[in-house]
Amino acid sequence: MTPKFSPEEFEQLVVQALEDLPDYFQQKLQNIEVVVADWPTPAERRAVGLKPGHLMFGLYQGIPLTKRTSHYGLVLPDKITIYRMPIEQVCRTPEQIIQRVQHTVKHEIAHHFGISDDRLRELGAY
Repeated sequence: MTPKFSPEEFEQLVVQALEDLPDYFQQKLQNIEVVVADWPTPAERRAVGLKPGHLMFGLYQGIPLTKRTSHYGLVLPDKITIYRMPIEQVCRTPEQIIQRVQHTVKHEIAHHFGISDDRLRELGAY
């Protein structure tokens, strides 16, 4: 499969998705790092119980804002990883890739705010 965007172009899509968030959410993104990787590692796949043949577009690793207490401090940043190749594999057009990146960034940020996958399903975010 030939990538539809260079790694640098894809990273810019992620940056744009973050910049497109409402100011309220941007201001609450503290102690968090957003990175791009080509594929999830085997350890990341195992950590979320991903079955063989299934794709993962993003991953949130950290302590959600709703779980942070007054003792939260001096910790490594939370991490959101957006996976380029699975997104490009399922999207047929550049426009679909842009939409999938936007959706995935919002989805993983929802986890940062303490919203579970079950709650996202209830809200119709899937």
